[in-house]
Amino acid sequence: MLPGSHTKFISACSRLTENYQHVLVLAFAVKEINQNSLILSNITMGFNIYDSCLNAWWANRATMELISSQDKIVPNYKCSIQDNLLAVIEDLTSYFSDEIQNVFGIYKIPQLMYATSSIEIKDSNPLSIRQMVPNGAYQYRGIIQLLQHFKWSWIGFFAANGEIMEWFMKKMLPQFSKSGICFAVMESFTSISYDADKGGFMKTSAEFYEKVMNNKANVLVFYGETRTMVPLRWLFHYEFRQTMQKPKGKVWLLAAGMELKNIANRKSWDTQDFHGAISFTVHSNEIPGFQQFLQNRTPSSSKEDGFIKDFWTQAFGCTFQDSVQDNVGGNICTGKEKLEYLPEYVFPKSVTGQSYSIYNAVYALAYALHAMYSSRPKSKAKMRIEKREHHDHLVWQLHSFLKSVSFNNSAGEKVHFDDNGELIAGFDIINWVTFPNESFIGVKVGKMDPWVPSDEAFSINEDTIVWHHWFNQVQPISVCNPSCQPGYRKKKVEGKPSCCYDCIPCPKGWISAKEDLSDCFRCPDDQYSNMGQNSCIPKTITFLSYEEPLGISFAICSLSFSLIVAMMLRLFMKHHDTPIVKANNRDLTYTLLILLLLCFLCALLFIGQPEKTACLFRQTAFSIIFTMAVSTVLAKTITVVLAFMATQPGSRIKKWMGRKLTGSIVFSCSVIQAGICLLWLATSPPFPEIDMHSVTEEIVLQCNESSSVMFFCVLGYMGFLAIASFTVAFLARKLPDTFNEAKCITFSMLVFCSVWMTFVPSYLSSKGKSMAAVEIFSILASSAGLLCFLFFPKCYIILLRPEVNKKEFFLKKKH
Repeated sequence: MLPGSHTKFISACSRLTENYQHVLVLAFAVKEINQNSLILSNITMGFNIYDSCLNAWWANRATMELISSQDKIVPNYKCSIQDNLLAVIEDLTSYFSDEIQNVFGIYKIPQLMYATSSIEIKDSNPLSIRQMVPNGAYQYRGIIQLLQHFKWSWIGFFAANGEIMEWFMKKMLPQFSKSGICFAVMESFTSISYDADKGGFMKTSAEFYEKVMNNKANVLVFYGETRTMVPLRWLFHYEFRQTMQKPKGKVWLLAAGMELKNIANRKSWDTQDFHGAISFTVHSNEIPGFQQFLQNRTPSSSKEDGFIKDFWTQAFGCTFQDSVQDNVGGNICTGKEKLEYLPEYVFPKSVTGQSYSIYNAVYALAYALHAMYSSRPKSKAKMRIEKREHHDHLVWQLHSFLKSVSFNNSAGEKVHFDDNGELIAGFDIINWVTFPNESFIGVKVGKMDPWVPSDEAFSINEDTIVWHHWFNQVQPISVCNPSCQPGYRKKKVEGKPSCCYDCIPCPKGWISAKEDLSDCFRCPDDQYSNMGQNSCIPKTITFLSYEEPLGISFAICSLSFSLIVAMMLRLFMKHHDTPIVKANNRDLTYTLLILLLLCFLCALLFIGQPEKTACLFRQTAFSIIFTMAVSTVLAKTITVVLAFMATQPGSRIKKWMGRKLTGSIVFSCSVIQAGICLLWLATSPPFPEIDMHSVTEEIVLQCNESSSVMFFCVLGYMGFLAIASFTVAFLARKLPDTFNEAKCITFSMLVFCSVWMTFVPSYLSSKGKSMAAVEIFSILASSAGLLCFLFFPKCYIILLRPEVNKKEFFLKKKH
């Protein structure tokens, strides 16, 4: 940019169809500024244009011309008129940017970059550089977010050269790996080598093409610059395409600066492979008044434009009459052709990201220059006070003003820099749609702005994206292997990248509710996993209640047996004077019937929702009642033995027989059990418990015995009494007596011991309400055994054989 000079166009090559919009935006911005007296009063801004043609020699020559006189390329030597150079607005190309930056850095000439660099700037003097585009590293963040959005974890990466690849491996590869993205192939274009003797160029090119198209990744990331599109598009020349029977479709992710352009006008190069490609471009917006400026642009009205005739010739495919000479054939340019009629791929109607950056760069310089000139009177006054000479080193002074420049452009967007001299802006995401006639258009489908909150930094409208024909307009999938479905987890495969894994089912009781989870998770305690192990189901609260069939059945059995016992007791009391009731201690018979009634009713304590009081007393009540019943049976057995021994001549045992002996037996045995129960209640009493783990699908409300030792002590003592009764009865089973109960007691105690011996393993192997059910069944079964074998034979005689239940029958039998 040249303050106080005229505009000059220098055409180095003919890449006008792709860059002519840059020229027009530059001219439009300078025209607006020169017409606005509020920005630069009494100063006219001009510019010179140099086209490097993507060639380092041209770029270096332009650099020398800018710091030399107009006639000769002699830096630092003013031998003629020299342009008043203000700043350089340049394309940032890593191939030859170092040399240009070093030269301009020496002279402290501000440099404003309008294209995104593929790598970090290597500049020892960052003060001289201002980037009118975001840092290129932010693109990688956007690419990572884009890959994560579409769940693409298996990709190919191709770099323009080894320098970019080295920088990527060092700085960005860890970020991709951290985000769960792996690479099927990583390659740079420098791997394509030329060997004249062996024809190695075509061979290595074909090998590179195979790596690009035949790898298993459906997504390919290409990172480079504008000139990278030349070898990239050359790879898709028909010679290589013929090597593949069915060319595969790929999703191309292109870095900013790698837009689809007709490089070198090679329209015969196929673009269909790029159909559906996605690229990041520098953010742009429409510039008010620019479209009207374009419509008024014609060769006749823009004679100062040294590019317009060359552009007109290339864009409209015609020739101006003054240049035809003897060849009168072909189309003649009338100069009335309209730019808006040109295809989008020849001349974009909307402002591109690079053109928008140039527009902002010109205004940034103008506002910085305005601020600098506004500060000069204060600076001169200070110099006069200090009696120092004032030197107008405009270029040197401009850096500080550029650093702090901040303004709203005509599109209403704020333009300012961060501390590193980089523009605070974002990227647009473009979807490229190609057509059979080799034309193409770019459709904006999203954005990436690293300066806004993280939840708003990335957005994309996937419904508007056009995918390659290969995918039948279905979102492509690019993974190393199919995703692990819910209910499975990933297992790393040794020797393969982290994106390649096996899927194994979650362990029982664990779930994975999403795809591709590395770990399974336990359900909360009040939930359990479903059959597919992909969701948790709330557990049902359960206990042995009176409302379920099992609880109702137990309750009916308990009450029925209790009624039978009550009826038996009434029957025995009605026939209390009969020999069969008097035999073997009538009081013990009544006591045992009452205790059996309580045993059957005791089963009801184990049905219903466990509460604190019920848990405290149901085990103790059961154990004491059953101990009294068993001790009563033991007393009856001892009575049988003593009665036989008392009939022996000279026996003194008869005086020991009576209520005192049987009462003392029942009392002493019961007191010991009661003492054990009191100790249990005093040390570790039972309590209600919510068991969430024993049964998978249920939350069990139950009573916790608290001390398994005390519980089995109670059962053990009761079992000891039962075995003692069984042993004594078994030994006395053959004693002669008309109503010898020893046999009945033997069978009853055999059933009783069998029931409670099988109870222990059954109880220990049960879970949830089944534990209560097992104990209730044991109570009812053992009580029923005592009832049946001890009292049913007597009831049979009382009710059906009354003739046997008479004293005369016994006397007659004895004689």
